[in-house]
Amino acid sequence: MKAATYLARFRRRTVVTDSGSSRASWIPISHNVPGFPAGVAGPELLARMRDQARQYGAEILAGEVTALKLLPDGKFIALADGRTIHASRVLLATGGLDVEPELPGVANAVQRGLVRYCPICDAYEIVGQKVALIASGRCRVKEALLLRAYTADLTVLTLGKQLQISDHERQELSDADIRIVEEPAATLSVEGNKIKSWHMQHGGQHAFDTVYTALGVHMRSSLATSLGAEADEDGALVVDDHQRTTVPGLFAAGDVVRGLSQVCVATGQGAIAATTINASLPFPRPT
Repeated sequence: MKAATYLARFRRRTVVTDSGSSRASWIPISHNVPGFPAGVAGPELLARMRDQARQYGAEILAGEVTALKLLPDGKFIALADGRTIHASRVLLATGGLDVEPELPGVANAVQRGLVRYCPICDAYEIVGQKVALIASGRCRVKEALLLRAYTADLTVLTLGKQLQISDHERQELSDADIRIVEEPAATLSVEGNKIKSWHMQHGGQHAFDTVYTALGVHMRSSLATSLGAEADEDGALVVDDHQRTTVPGLFAAGDVVRGLSQVCVATGQGAIAATTINASLPFPRPT
């Protein structure tokens, strides 16, 4: 949306296809967005940014691009819900999908607000609470240590899966008084928008004020990689300082690229991409 506003103000004809599944729409309230000292909810922020882009003439279409083709002349065709969109340049802001924890009897735990996924965004709001971090595989030890700065009571839950960390990393967690529980959860007790208690497979029971998850993200980068764009081992698109992918004319910004997943970062990248896109095209003449 930030890129669309910039491009529209550059007097470029701009079309946004919006699937309506932005991760930002899950944010109950963010205190990290400039200009909102009392915080702003994700849906409200998205609505404001859509209105801002439309104000300057950007066209916003509901739908999802399912295929992207690169033409011999370097231009693109995007297919979206039966529409065919021709474009000189393309900016992908397709983001990623958080890997949801497999919790017994609780579907879509992150989307329902039962589990949080961004301590950088909101750990300040849980200072002093009893906190759990769901992690397995290549555990984000640094994420656990980040959370430890906000609470004296932190537990890593693997839910019965293997924790692939070195002896040194395990010692780091121990030295920080971070417990590790590697037992599967048998059942959960849910009240409202919180998981009240965890009943483990071998009879133990735990209760936490707040639960985070650090199981990774599935990057939605296939539209770009299908055209040969380079991605890292996690599927995040590789871009240069101007948000250009390795495919000429194809740009990417936000969570789908390598870097810090934050609203402020994404908007900055959108501004950079839009300015570079504008400079790469013939300048429009006033009529």
